[in-house]
Amino acid sequence: MTKSWDLEPWRALPAEVADLIEPELEPVTAEILATIAKQVPEYARPLEGSFGRGLRTGVVEALRQFVALIRDSDAGRGMGREVYVELGRGELRQGRTLDSLQAAYRVGARVAWRRLATAGRRADLDPEVLSLLAEAIFAYIDELSADSVEGYAEAQSEAEDERRRRRRELVLLLTGESPVPEPDLRAAAQAAAWTLPRSVAALACAEGQLATLGHRLPADSLATPLEEAGCILIPDPGGPGRAVQIERATGKHLAALGPAGPISQLPSSWSLARSALRASEAGALPADGLVRVEEQLGELLVFEAGALATRIAARRLAPLDSLAAKAQARMRETALAYVRHQGNAVEMAAALHIHPQTARNRTTRLRELLGDQLDDPDARFELEIALRSEAISA
Repeated sequence: MTKSWDLEPWRALPAEVADLIEPELEPVTAEILATIAKQVPEYARPLEGSFGRGLRTGVVEALRQFVALIRDSDAGRGMGREVYVELGRGELRQGRTLDSLQAAYRVGARVAWRRLATAGRRADLDPEVLSLLAEAIFAYIDELSADSVEGYAEAQSEAEDERRRRRRELVLLLTGESPVPEPDLRAAAQAAAWTLPRSVAALACAEGQLATLGHRLPADSLATPLEEAGCILIPDPGGPGRAVQIERATGKHLAALGPAGPISQLPSSWSLARSALRASEAGALPADGLVRVEEQLGELLVFEAGALATRIAARRLAPLDSLAAKAQARMRETALAYVRHQGNAVEMAAALHIHPQTARNRTTRLRELLGDQLDDPDARFELEIALRSEAISA
């Protein structure tokens, strides 16, 4: 079992060591600050303002806490650790990594050990106590460093949460139906660190695929969950190389890309992309890879008008209801080929994979059933809607 002083070696130091090193704290502080300024480039500046106060407080508090722990190890560091958590947070706010702060900790440990070891030898401290003092100093610095890592990670997480919130707010403004004044849009875009593009399209995907696609799509895309789906706004989707990039990014993942246009048309682009995603999930549109809404508008219209198409089918296709199931399916297939190919027997035969004469025979039977509907343009239009709707919902 690991003893407590293996993790906190200062627990094993005699309390009188604190009395020995306390008079050294002021000169040690001055030397640490001077050495940090020389050896850590990011901190090589006058100790002024909040930066100077923070660094000086960190050094002074570190030494004070260390002495207090030697005197009473069970007292713990309490709120004192917040100084080093906040130092970690400050590094993120300044746009730096933790490298400089970690370097400063190492410098502080070396200087403190050198000065305190000198004081210990002058006082004829036992070599074992000196060795333990060295171990305690470096273990203590490791704790301070861990506090700063924690603070940095917390600040990083909070900043990312804030970024996501700002971006979601922007997407809600851009895709909402209510017009937003341009100054408000620009302010929201600036807060979200996103540049409003001249041309943009909305892409809809399953919410579970949002993170994957968001990382694969162009870096200037804006991604957020929206309406129980994933919404990704892609600037300039028609730009050089962008189409290929979008295709590769989506791969086999189901996604629907709305029409591109100015910012003002984003609500429509998102609405169409969302509808196309629903249609694909229902099997009415391709369900594998990228669906470009502009290429599927007719099918999408039929899918969205499902209830109307059902009513039209009930009226226009009622004469087929008396047929047996197989014959009924055959006549529906023939009728759809007829309206698609304007009654051309050769083209119908190719589409149905039958002989042209068979196509003619079927057409004759179809005329017997549907009568004048095949010659009336409006009736043929409704027939095609009804038949296409049945085909995509089959």
